[in-house]
Amino acid sequence: MVIKHIGQRVAVLIDVQNLYYSARNLYQSRVNFGEVLNSAVSGRNLIRAFAYVDRTKGGEEKAFFGALTKLGIETKVRDLQEFYGGMKKADWDVGITVDAIRISPSVDTIVLASGDGDFLQLLEYLKNQGKRVEVVAFGRTASLKLKKVADEFIDIQKDTKKYLFKK
Repeated sequence: MVIKHIGQRVAVLIDVQNLYYSARNLYQSRVNFGEVLNSAVSGRNLIRAFAYVDRTKGGEEKAFFGALTKLGIETKVRDLQEFYGGMKKADWDVGITVDAIRISPSVDTIVLASGDGDFLQLLEYLKNQGKRVEVVAFGRTASLKLKKVADEFIDIQKDTKKYLFKK
């Protein structure tokens, strides 16, 4: 059992694209970001929660961004990159990393909601700075190394009724 002290100051960084595609590809479902936030905070003192999202040309995601804001999650928005030939790219890795390092002096724990193995060095750095690092993601799609480095790994797949909405 992991002890999560009530007084811990927590920052939550949510890689929306990573969780969205895992939920869609594994379960044809949508993520309940409210439950992800609740599990990440676990009754501790939430300092900031960020969701990293991309805006499409059509803007159909506006309602989703509003829903995140109502949950108390600050949205970091940028335009989806579209390349010649139709390829699209959404990559917030550097933005998430910079924000995690920037906020780390103000918190005790950083919770990363992403299974992306590109964050391995970030987690190692934060731990070396004395921070507790936790990861919330889908066990099947999360990086094995990321799961091992984290002080705690919360597997969304262990309670899909809690963390997912059926489409």
